[in-house]
Amino acid sequence: MNLQNIVIILSHPEESRNVGAVCRAMANNSIKELRIVGDRNQIDDERVRILAIHAAPLWDAATFYTSITEATKDCVCAAGTTRRRGKKRKGKLYLPEEFADIASNATDNDGKVAIVFGNERTGLTDEELLECTTGVTIPSSEEFASLNLSHAVQILCYHMFRHTKKNLTGYTPIQLERLDKTVTTIADSLQNIGFFSKTGRPDMEQFWRTILSRASLSESEAQYIEKTFNKAAGLASHNMKT
Repeated sequence: MNLQNIVIILSHPEESRNVGAVCRAMANNSIKELRIVGDRNQIDDERVRILAIHAAPLWDAATFYTSITEATKDCVCAAGTTRRRGKKRKGKLYLPEEFADIASNATDNDGKVAIVFGNERTGLTDEELLECTTGVTIPSSEEFASLNLSHAVQILCYHMFRHTKKNLTGYTPIQLERLDKTVTTIADSLQNIGFFSKTGRPDMEQFWRTILSRASLSESEAQYIEKTFNKAAGLASHNMKT
């Protein structure tokens, strides 16, 4: 995913502070090109900057257009966001993660991909959605389905950004070779306190290896388990002597 080729388009936004929040959502996800269908003079610069904070340069660089068609003329794909389905709502609507795959293929081949958002009150009209080439929807509660504009932008931008980090995890699971050290520590500790005889050790080791491998332990978690069993064995040994 080439995030430099992702374009966020706002069609006639009504609340200036939302524009600022959109800038911040984009900056959070390394997406920098903002296009707005509307008139810059109708947007309160000061109110934009209140919520944009350090993302204000995105607002400064934003370009303005008279229609979605004009704003997307250099793009290879324009995805209109909508929560409503129907014959005039593009029929099939992609989920954000599904659209991220499409956007990745296009942007990696130097094509610009636009994600289009309607205004806060009405979203994209049927006519505006017709100017887009496809549709994207964000599943939400049927009891309260409407999302704030900047929240919707944040969700779509995050999925684009997350696609660039497909192999990223919150931690690095330890390898089986390292896991065996933890299993040995557990087995040694249990044997030292007489939990099982030597003949029962292989089964116990296999049990812990199977359980802990499914847990995908991090290094710090493995160390904590080892310290726990070592301390328990030490306390048990001390109590037996006294």
